[in-house]
Amino acid sequence: MLDQSNRYADLSLKEADLIAGGKHVLAAYKMKPKEGFFDYIGTAAHLSAESSTGTNVDVSTTDDFTRSVDAIVYEIDEAKEEMKIAFPIELFDRNMIDGRAMVVSMMTMMIGNNQGMGDVEYAKLLDFYVPPAFLRLFDGPAMNIQDMWRILGRDLDNGGMIVGTIIKPKLGLRAKPFADACYQFWLGGDFIKNDEPQGNQVYAPMREVIPLVADAMKRAMDETGQAKLFSANITADDPAEMIARGEFILETFGEHAENVAFLVDGFVGGPGMITTARRNFPNQFLHYHRAGHGMVTSEQTQRGFTALVHMKWSRMLGASGIHTGTMGYGKMEGYKSDTMLAHMLTEDECMGTHFNQNWGKMKGTTPIVSGGMNALRLPGFFDNLGHCNVIQTSGGGALGHKDGIAQGATSLRQAYEAWQEGVDLVDYAKDHPELAGAFESFTSDADKIYPNWREKLGVHK
Repeated sequence: MLDQSNRYADLSLKEADLIAGGKHVLAAYKMKPKEGFFDYIGTAAHLSAESSTGTNVDVSTTDDFTRSVDAIVYEIDEAKEEMKIAFPIELFDRNMIDGRAMVVSMMTMMIGNNQGMGDVEYAKLLDFYVPPAFLRLFDGPAMNIQDMWRILGRDLDNGGMIVGTIIKPKLGLRAKPFADACYQFWLGGDFIKNDEPQGNQVYAPMREVIPLVADAMKRAMDETGQAKLFSANITADDPAEMIARGEFILETFGEHAENVAFLVDGFVGGPGMITTARRNFPNQFLHYHRAGHGMVTSEQTQRGFTALVHMKWSRMLGASGIHTGTMGYGKMEGYKSDTMLAHMLTEDECMGTHFNQNWGKMKGTTPIVSGGMNALRLPGFFDNLGHCNVIQTSGGGALGHKDGIAQGATSLRQAYEAWQEGVDLVDYAKDHPELAGAFESFTSDADKIYPNWREKLGVHK
């Protein structure tokens, strides 16, 4: 195999100079060479070659210009199994129709063939940096939580948690039971999303479900005097099918079309599916569901890319909101340190694991928190995150309340209000029966997080 370290590696390059130059996307990888092949720098150079202009042999079509757009390894730390590559921005594909940049091209270069090479034991993309001139060529979000706060009549700078749910079971409900559950939740909550497998099943076709949900929303708004929100799944293999679903949903909701978000399974569907929704429905909140991501972004995997990388790409693509997990407070894999992921989505400047990213005032992407959350877990989550400006979607945490769905929704809202007011959750529950009911509904969490709750609330069973 050809040693390409002379061409595709230059450890004299300085990261600060590359950033100041503004002409390179920088990427950090965890990488281990396979035993019996090149040394570390040789394997790193081969990975960089495969990620850009090279292959495993010299080819006759290479010229001086080709060499000018080589991706270059500029830093290695063999002890940590880490390396960094500088990708000239000219490498990445651009749209013919408008000259815009595309995430799918970044993914092709940065995580395409390079992780499957024979001399690489494993490689994983850890973080990346995008220079301002290139970043502005991506769509970015058109809508985010501020637009939902506007519909809900809340403060536009600090409107707080949007109380949401996912109707359970995720599959198996016919049209009317599904819509009935929506109505009940909306009596106490704000936002309902389709679970990611839901769409147009034969026992619950969209042409039956969506009109009933639209009617349930209108009735709930009439009864409560409050606006309500629904996130409808338009995921499909065919862009024409996605557009048809979206247009049908908007037509059905009619005057309340602004109350509708579109859910797209962005990981399994890919950048093209997100961009189809972003560009065809720019006035709708684009709800990025990341079903399937754990097989490559998990801390336990040695290949693929990190959740941080996933978050950055989702914001560049234009996701209005993306599921960020519960940061260790729910049922899904996660860590308290995942707060950095949320900050990377929302802040204009944030330090990742390897690079500081300035987003140039690109609109933020809203964290969507789901996966085993209930009212009792929310205060700890908010303490860790430092704020409560998220969309929170509890399934069992709402539908599992002993007194019913509406009471479950109300208990979530009360937990958020207690945290905002700085009141202990058990003390708040004394005057709020729905929250007290959450303690009796989720007793294992109650006993673990609030060991004195039974005595304070007078519950002795």
